[in-house]
Amino acid sequence: MSVVRDLRVLLRLTNFRRLLAVRLLSQCADGVYQVALATYVVFSPEKQTSPAAIASAMAVLLLPYSLVGPFAGVLLDRWQRRQVFLYGNLLRTLLACGTAVLMLASVPDWLFYASALSVTAVNRFVLAGLSAALPRVVDDERLVVANSLSPTAGTVAATVGGGLAFGVRLISEDSDAAVVALGALLYLCAALASLRMPRGLLGPDPDMIQPRLGAALASTARGLKSGLRHLAERRPAARALAAMTLMRFCYGALTVAVLMLCRYAWSTTESEGLALLGLAVGISGAGFFTAAVIAPWAIGRLGAFGWMAVCAGSAAVLVPALGLPFAQTPLLIAAFVLGLTTQGAKIATDTVVQTSVDDAYRGRVFSLYDVLFNVAFVGAAAVAALMLPSDGRSAPLVVLVAAVYASIALMLLRRRKEGRCFT
Repeated sequence: MSVVRDLRVLLRLTNFRRLLAVRLLSQCADGVYQVALATYVVFSPEKQTSPAAIASAMAVLLLPYSLVGPFAGVLLDRWQRRQVFLYGNLLRTLLACGTAVLMLASVPDWLFYASALSVTAVNRFVLAGLSAALPRVVDDERLVVANSLSPTAGTVAATVGGGLAFGVRLISEDSDAAVVALGALLYLCAALASLRMPRGLLGPDPDMIQPRLGAALASTARGLKSGLRHLAERRPAARALAAMTLMRFCYGALTVAVLMLCRYAWSTTESEGLALLGLAVGISGAGFFTAAVIAPWAIGRLGAFGWMAVCAGSAAVLVPALGLPFAQTPLLIAAFVLGLTTQGAKIATDTVVQTSVDDAYRGRVFSLYDVLFNVAFVGAAAVAALMLPSDGRSAPLVVLVAAVYASIALMLLRRRKEGRCFT
């Protein structure tokens, strides 16, 4: 198979393997840290969780980066990306250790959220930098396969990290601080792994770098304006981002529903609910992995927009069919479907953006991409909070999500021919 052959070629590329190692360690740590936060907020016995509480937590942790994200992109286009991975992960190591201390001290919620906010702030730089750096270590011919392997492997690593966190949390009571400490250790490993790459390898080119922070910040407004103008001129990239943002909204709304179902409808204890959530996350991760295998072939046959239309259309049909009974087994199957379709669409979107956007603007565009992800997820949580009862059973929410998926599919089908150039 050509996909298998291309994967073998990619894994023989030394710098690709090294960048992949940084991604795997960073995102595994993210999975550990995020599950620790989720279990602390949602599954602590002393907390009475509601959809509104989950939405509030997501807003506190994610919305501020709607402001930080664009600034991160401007800086990413001026700072050496290898250094961002090194110092960013070292900083997250220290901040995660601080979060663990706050958990042990049982501090007020606002102080805990402020600490968690600091860790996830740095995440904006690291994730956007990983995507922007990928074209520097692979050729254009294998960029689709690299986009299927690298981000998806990172998502699987985050799922594995989440599984480690679930395991530690189930084995030992009141172990959230220990789980966060494990995440801190993995962040440190990611920082050390970045040292295996030459400092200037990942770009941007030296003539694009402004070494003085003041000079970079002074040009932020101009950089954002030029980045947005560049994206507006690359309409395929803008359309792909719009479609992916809507699919992220759907995924976020269903995530909140599954959280509430695991917490109240399908379980009688916090431990049982946590185990069910861990199972759902694992099955969704299997969908991400499957997307990495089939997306390159599908994009080659259907084009980027054609494949995204298939993903959205499949979700439009299967989400109500599997979700409306609100039974465990059909919804776990739906978790797999959503993992596959969401990650499959993301692989296509990454490829369109990377091939449409000039290298000098990639950091800015991928940071805006990250911002759209955050806003869509928080917006979905807010809508879910308005529509979901305490046990998570809401037929109107499932129907709304299916309608959004169907609208995305119809919109993309009109652009299928345009997307064929991104194969």
